[in-house]
Amino acid sequence: MANIKLFENKRIRSTWNEQEQKWYFSVVDVIEALTDSDNPRDYWYRLKKREKESSGIELSTFCRQLKIESFDGKKYNTECSTAEGLFRIIQSIPSPKAEPFKRWLAKVGYERLEEIENPELAQ
Repeated sequence: MANIKLFENKRIRSTWNEQEQKWYFSVVDVIEALTDSDNPRDYWYRLKKREKESSGIELSTFCRQLKIESFDGKKYNTECSTAEGLFRIIQSIPSPKAEPFKRWLAKVGYERLEEIENPELAQ
């Protein structure tokens, strides 16, 4: 199951992992939504580098490469993370949108649990 979720009118590509029962979200899309960066891939690269230098933490360890459909309709390997991983990544992003995004992320997870319990809610 692949999906595009909206956070404040920004598209966040996501995919549901049936085996793990978890959503995976495109990290670059999340960064773009939180920072309004013109180049979110570069922002992600610099963020990983800065975090490694300052705290020794490799943010990539919270990610997996998954094939997700791009906005051009083709599927590409994309760094994706679960909600738990995103919470850690978001801690490293100075953005006033971080708290609203965390609440949005929790809501997405809750809605999926509701769909599993009540399949008639799935669209």
